[in-house]
Amino acid sequence: MYQRTTSPTEPAPTDGQRRFTRKALLAASALGVVTALLAPVRAGAAPAPAAPTAPTAATPLAANGQLSVCGRQLCNASGQAVALNGMSTHGTQWYAKCVTDGSLNALATDWRADVLRVSTYVQEGGYETDPAGFTARAQKFIDAAHARGMYAVIDWHMLTPGDPNANLARAKTFFTAMAKKYKDHPGVLYEIANEPSGVSWSAIKSYSEQIIPVIRAQDPDAVVLVGTRAWSSFGVSEGSNESEVVNNPVRASNIMYTFHFYAASHREAYLSALDRASDKLPVFVTEFGTQNYAGEGANDFAMSQRYLDLMKRKKISWTNWNYSDDHRSGAVFKTGTCNGSNWTGTGVLKEAGVWIRERIRQ
Repeated sequence: MYQRTTSPTEPAPTDGQRRFTRKALLAASALGVVTALLAPVRAGAAPAPAAPTAPTAATPLAANGQLSVCGRQLCNASGQAVALNGMSTHGTQWYAKCVTDGSLNALATDWRADVLRVSTYVQEGGYETDPAGFTARAQKFIDAAHARGMYAVIDWHMLTPGDPNANLARAKTFFTAMAKKYKDHPGVLYEIANEPSGVSWSAIKSYSEQIIPVIRAQDPDAVVLVGTRAWSSFGVSEGSNESEVVNNPVRASNIMYTFHFYAASHREAYLSALDRASDKLPVFVTEFGTQNYAGEGANDFAMSQRYLDLMKRKKISWTNWNYSDDHRSGAVFKTGTCNGSNWTGTGVLKEAGVWIRERIRQ
C-alpha cells in the first residue's frame, strides 16, 4: 500500500462498559460543551437543543468519553456502538506544516471529523532519527486534536522493514512514553503496527503480545489497534485471508484489527474480506484512499462508496489517507495549501478532498 446505541438485538453492556472512569470524568470536565461550530457526534448522544443566540453541541470526545471494544463494535462510555470518521496525517517528518491550529480547526469544525490519526513513521527519516523529537511532535498533534474535541489514533507507522519485530525495542520505548502521558485521557487509541508485510501472522501476533502489555502497564483502558498481514489487508495482498486471524487471534482484550484499502486497486476480494472479517472480528479501517495502492492516479469514487456503505452499515470506524498537500491525488489539499492560512471550504481541496470532506460531514 501507500509508501511512505445498543440495539434490542445487541448484548447488554458489561460492567466495564458502564463504568464511568476517571478518563470519562476528565473528558466531561475538560471538554464539556462547545460552540455549534464543533463537530456533532455521528453516533453517540445527540446535542441538546440550545437558544438561537448561543447554539451548542457536544464534541465527539465529550459526548462519547472512554471508548472500549464490546463484541465486534467500538463502543462509547454508555455502551453504545459508535463509528469514528476522520483523517490521517501524512508523515510528520515531511508534512508537519499541514498540522496547524488552522488546519485542525478546519478538520474539527468545517469537516466535522471525530478523529485524527497521527502518523509517526519509524524509518524514512522519521522516529529512528530523533526519538525524543518525534515523540514530542506526535504528542503536540495529539494534544491539539484533544483540545478540539477529537479522538487521536497514535499510529506507529512502520512500513519498511515490514516485520514489526525489527523495531520492537523502539516501539516499546515509544508506546511507554505515549501510554504514560495519556493514561488518564479517554481520547487515544494506540495503533501498534501500521502495515506489516513479508512476515507471517504468527510473527505479527507475537509482536502484538509483547507491545500490548507495555501499553496496558500504563494505560489499562485504551483500545489497541493491531495491524494485520500484507499491508493490513488480512493477508489478502499476500494470498491469504482473514481466517488466519480468526483462528489464531491475539491474546488480549479491548483490541481491534486494522484493515487498509485503496479503492482503485483493491477490488472485490478485499471488499469481501472486510465484510467477512467484520462479521467475526472488531475492525477499524485506519487507512484508505480513493486511488490506487500508492495513493496516486484517478479516483474511483464508485468503489470507494461501496466500501463506505459497508462500513456505515456495520459501524466500522475509518480514517482517510491523507490530510496534507502532497502532490499525489490522495492528499486532500491542493499543492501549496500548507504554505498558507486558508483551510476551510472546497476551494483549497483536490477532487478527493472535496469527496471525503462531504462524506465526513454526512
